[in-house]
Amino acid sequence: MNVFFEESGSFKAGSVLSRQGDAFQVELPGGRRAKVRAKDVLIEFEKPAAGELLEQADAAAQDIDLDFLWECAPAEEFAYTTLAAEYFGETYGPVERAALVLRLHGSPVYFRRKGRGQYQRAPEEQLKMALASLERKRQQALVQAGYEDDLKAGRLPEALKDKALGLLTKPDKNSIEYKALEAAAAARGISMPRLMLECGGIASPRALHEARFLAEFFPHGTGFPGVEVGALPDDLPDAAEYVQAFSIDDVTTTEIDDAFSIEHLADGRVRIGIHIAAPALGIKRGDTADTVARTRLSTVYMPGDKITMLPDDFVDAFTLKEGGMRPALSLYCIVNRETQEIVATETRAERVFVKNNLRHNTLDEVVTEETLAAGTGDYPHKEDIAVLWPFAQALFEKRQQARAGYGLRREVQRNTDFNFYVDGEHVTISPRRRGSPLDLIVAELAILANSTWGAFLHDHGVPGIYRSQRAFGAPMGPKRTRMQTNAAPHEGLGVAQYAWSTSPLRRYVDLVNQWQLLACVEHGVAAKLVAPFKPKDADLFAVVQGFDETYTAYADHQRRMEYFWCLRWLQQEMRGEDGHEARREFPATVVKDDLVRFEEVPLLMHVPALGVHARGTRLMMEVLSIDELTIEASVRMLRVLDAPVVTSGEQAEDDTAEDEELIEAADASAESEAEALAEAPADSTGADSVAEGEEVQSSELHATEPRS
Repeated sequence: MNVFFEESGSFKAGSVLSRQGDAFQVELPGGRRAKVRAKDVLIEFEKPAAGELLEQADAAAQDIDLDFLWECAPAEEFAYTTLAAEYFGETYGPVERAALVLRLHGSPVYFRRKGRGQYQRAPEEQLKMALASLERKRQQALVQAGYEDDLKAGRLPEALKDKALGLLTKPDKNSIEYKALEAAAAARGISMPRLMLECGGIASPRALHEARFLAEFFPHGTGFPGVEVGALPDDLPDAAEYVQAFSIDDVTTTEIDDAFSIEHLADGRVRIGIHIAAPALGIKRGDTADTVARTRLSTVYMPGDKITMLPDDFVDAFTLKEGGMRPALSLYCIVNRETQEIVATETRAERVFVKNNLRHNTLDEVVTEETLAAGTGDYPHKEDIAVLWPFAQALFEKRQQARAGYGLRREVQRNTDFNFYVDGEHVTISPRRRGSPLDLIVAELAILANSTWGAFLHDHGVPGIYRSQRAFGAPMGPKRTRMQTNAAPHEGLGVAQYAWSTSPLRRYVDLVNQWQLLACVEHGVAAKLVAPFKPKDADLFAVVQGFDETYTAYADHQRRMEYFWCLRWLQQEMRGEDGHEARREFPATVVKDDLVRFEEVPLLMHVPALGVHARGTRLMMEVLSIDELTIEASVRMLRVLDAPVVTSGEQAEDDTAEDEELIEAADASAESEAEALAEAPADSTGADSVAEGEEVQSSELHATEPRS
């Protein structure tokens, strides 16, 4: 005797070897033996054999018309044998009965299982809805298969043209488009981004990198809602007529935050004005503009593009562009020119006449230490710059003395920096001499303002947002940089406190500090009662945390895109663009171990199996391949160009310190353009020069980016 039974949700047939009570000992066609309870047995039969029954039942089940079967079935719950008699008539055997069970069980849309051999047909409305759903899925499967075939063949389906970037950034993984792309990429053995690039779904790797960043941080786009610039206070005074301010920035800078002025006084003194754009005069805490700025927290810079923190109308209203009276928060310092000591300081909110916007691009070659010492050259504000230069030098030396008190060496400054200029998909990377007098003037005056205003807030009992850097663990241990709401030393800069205040057009922290400073200027000792942020304000702590995380993410994206454009420049050279002969060899200098720095672009890269070379050894590197999609390059050393002279003693120690600082600084986010020559990176023993903050960015890239 044979039995047809249910086991673990599937149906099987076997030959009965024995029966004990309500259990059968059954041998299946494959030879396996199983114990089957009598209640699980649906059919007992003699013929055909167990294996033949299953084969014949499977074939017969496919011939059963489901629609007709559903119509034959009663509305109430029924046993399959009842329907077998209705469908097959009185003459049916074990094959027909098994086929019916298989068909009923395999059609949950038409019939619902209610128990062993018990079923109930689905209500008509539900059946219609289920069948319609199945038809939709069938049609979607056909469409998906078509998409997949096109992608495998290197063709981009028309329906995917406007969805390509979305499928690679924030995809709906249940969509047929994503499933088709995933399946096609798996079939081709390549990544989905690479398949999209080959099919023309994305214009370039650059578009994908930028789209990924925007999808995460600007999911609703980079546009601004309609926001009107607030009216300035009616009682905002004008600065004295002798205040003729000028700024010093790159030629592409539009968010001009700072400007300077000089007034000559009696007794060999001068009044130096540091004027900072004052958007806080037109933005109130909690208004629409504040909401926009707090959402973004900072302007995002990358080579060839930027995403501003404030709408263009606000930037245009408050930037310190030349040729008119501009609202500003001014710090005036009376300085003894003989000793370069600051005699007194004063902070004012006012309107300042900005006479000129000077540009590094035209002045760096003219304003040098030699021309300043000789008094030669002809350029705007020559006399004013001649006053600021020795003052900036004195500020720098004073900070170095303070740094020495913290156990730090003199700041390390690179001699060369680089500017990125992007035109479409083409990049030009231009070297710029670093550590020029104009660089030092801008950096030192900004550090002075941030430090002085940090003390100004502290003295008035008004909270602000400070950057502090102190030793972690032992007094001479590594430095840790953090943001906090109370004044604390910044050992890397060599100042007693440091509150970001000089870039309110592009950093929300500076805007917050400017609100607090304006309250001090207007209300004096009562400022802590009326300032927008009161002591221990929980919202101020939230600003600190949110800004720190977001600013770091923005800086990471900037460095990633600078790395990308450095690789693009290498590709251009390898193709022989810009009138150059095609080449694959590029000089580089050993920084440490297997880390080398390319000499023509700001690119640091680890080179496996480089070998042992002294720091400063010049090598000729060959670029083997570049992958812009993963932002990776493969290089190898060809030969040694020249080796450095071996140093010893104190000079060797200084070289090692500079080496460590370069590596750590290259991996740290830049502080700001104003701090370009001074900020010490976290966990370092010194400082390195890393410029950041304008449309044309400059920074040395570290090997935290993809390795070669």
